Amino acid sequence: MIVYTDADYARFISDWKSTSGYCMFLGGNLATWRNKKQNVIARSSAEAKFQAMAQGMCELLWLRSILNDLKMACEEPIILYCDNKSAINIVHNPIQHDRTKHIEIDQHFIKEKLESDLITTSYIPSGLYLVDFFAKGFPIERFHDLTCKLGMIDIHSPA
Repeated sequence: MIVYTDADYARFISDWKSTSGYCMFLGGNLATWRNKKQNVIARSSAEAKFQAMAQGMCELLWLRSILNDLKMACEEPIILYCDNKSAINIVHNPIQHDRTKHIEIDQHFIKEKLESDLITTSYIPSGLYLVDFFAKGFPIERFHDLTCKLGMIDIHSPA
């Protein structure tokens, strides 16, 4: 299982909320994806991306429990990708509480999963990042490039 998470910081100027997006691959195939406006206003891009990581984590735990119910246990750690090193550092560094008290619960939630070796976090540069598709707008060429990489096809395009 691999999860890509991303957020577009303060995209909506009407309420300054960010947009989270994530997609999950199971055995190399796109299994689930989602794009959603965040419930609270993030105070930085790192915090917005961190909140997206927490949402992606909830999705992967849900899918993992379904797989366990189907007797398809996932023994290897799940890789959670993020394109923001600061968001990854928030997870790994509990000393930053003075700047992140309002997201402390999510931090402990993810840190607990890291310590139990359920997940691992990994950085991936933005230019190579598949999930940008769910949180940001792109020119049509980049849009088609990302949809092809995700394995998506347009069933309405002429043959």
